[in-house]
Amino acid sequence: MWQGWARTGLGVALGALSAVLELAYVVLAGFLAAVPGARRAVYGGARRLAAMERRRLAAFYGAENAADFTGERAYRYLAVRWAVGLLGGLLVLLFVYGVAVGAVWVWHFLIGRSALITFGSQVVIGMVLLFISVQGFVGLVALERRVARHFLGPSERERLERRITELATSRAGVVEAVDAERRRIERDLHDGVQQRLVALGMLLGRARRTQGDSDLLRQAHEEARQILDELRDVAWRAYPAALDHLGLDEALLRVAERAGLPVRVRYELTERPARPVETAAYFVVSEAVTNAAKHSRASTVIVRVSTEEGRVLVRVRDDGVGGADPAGGGLSGLARRVAALDGRFDVDSPVGGPTTIVAELPCA
Repeated sequence: MWQGWARTGLGVALGALSAVLELAYVVLAGFLAAVPGARRAVYGGARRLAAMERRRLAAFYGAENAADFTGERAYRYLAVRWAVGLLGGLLVLLFVYGVAVGAVWVWHFLIGRSALITFGSQVVIGMVLLFISVQGFVGLVALERRVARHFLGPSERERLERRITELATSRAGVVEAVDAERRRIERDLHDGVQQRLVALGMLLGRARRTQGDSDLLRQAHEEARQILDELRDVAWRAYPAALDHLGLDEALLRVAERAGLPVRVRYELTERPARPVETAAYFVVSEAVTNAAKHSRASTVIVRVSTEEGRVLVRVRDDGVGGADPAGGGLSGLARRVAALDGRFDVDSPVGGPTTIVAELPCA
């Protein structure tokens, strides 16, 4: 606690010394204002002095301010700051004077030159003055912060850039969290329910062999197999484990195998993209192929994954009847996923076809 107060007091004292320099600079700049071409030099010096104040505020008060202030704003800051600094110097002098007077009072009491009642009243007065001094320092630090924030605070552009960075970071975190949850669901389905269904199918198969091929056992066995196949499809749609282990190329080939219609995949990437990009590309292809198989009555789907101008380009084209709605649940979800990575998502699906879905994703 005392270290904090000592640091604050030192900061105020240094601010008082710099205020003298700033006052002299402001007066000199006033004389130079009439000199042609001197404004640029004046603003440059003001920026350097303001940067020095910015470092002092950060070191002693923990106040962080922007570094992109203009020379004009810096000059205006100095024109106000010198008065605040001199006020701080006055507070320091009064505090030092009060400490010196208090030391004299204590000395007089110890040597018997001051009565007890007199010394007691002096202690009360000293405590009141100390409280006022402390409040003065607190108010001065708050005033220093406020003046600096007004003149040197973040510009509108810097505030927007910081906000954009925060939103981009949080958005990427949400996408990563969703993918992590998908992976967890896939593992739970694969290691839990799916294994139990496999065991159930094996038990039913043994029952058919040992007790005869009755209709009920055969139907139960067939139903267990169908449930297992559907569960595998659900787990694969939630998150394909091959995407982590084998990469996007192999995962897309498995999408083609499960599509139920001819799918040609042209994978032209020479390097494996970042995991979020890879995951987004996979789901774009998976959703587009699933829609083509279910709704477009297509006979062929062509998938191409390539790079273009430093971005991953995913293009899915089918020869179906078209009419896909970009605002539909599946496609709009893909658009949001791609946008979360600062990508671009387009759907071209006129009535009568063909349907082309294009996603552009950053390489990193």
